[in-house]
Amino acid sequence: MPHQTPHELQTRLAAVFAARDRANMQPTIEAFLEVLAEHPDEPEVLYEVGGAYDTAGEEATAAGYYERAMAAGLSGDALRRCLLQYGSTLRNLGRLDDSLDVLERARGEFPESDSLKVWHATSLHEAGRNDAAFAIMLELVADRIRTDELLRYEAALRGNAAFLAGRDARH
Repeated sequence: MPHQTPHELQTRLAAVFAARDRANMQPTIEAFLEVLAEHPDEPEVLYEVGGAYDTAGEEATAAGYYERAMAAGLSGDALRRCLLQYGSTLRNLGRLDDSLDVLERARGEFPESDSLKVWHATSLHEAGRNDAAFAIMLELVADRIRTDELLRYEAALRGNAAFLAGRDARH
């Protein structure tokens, strides 16, 4: 059975997150570290500490917390968010192969996640795999933008996405 973070602790984490100032993350980092001192093995706390460091631009520190959170049993939507942020962090650290591995794993576990598709495309683009990146974005457009104008071209969008994905696979 997946680990469940107690409701009271989730509420406390949400309050710290809601009070954050992206321009000055140090108070948020300190608040999350205080919670971590009380709950050192709690996966969701480890994840939130990582996220605070990530937002502060301290990706190398963030990566370690993300890894600890996953090793501690992070699950559910928090795991989806962690995998996305970890994959993005790895990309920012120049670890493109690792980033792609993490995001591909994440997409396998959460295939309906639009945010994972976008971040996967971003890492593919950074890795120079522009055909694959654009194919994902075309599929996302076809799946999510349901206007009469685009529906008229849905088959063409999907066909172009398949062509680009196939061209990427051949390289």
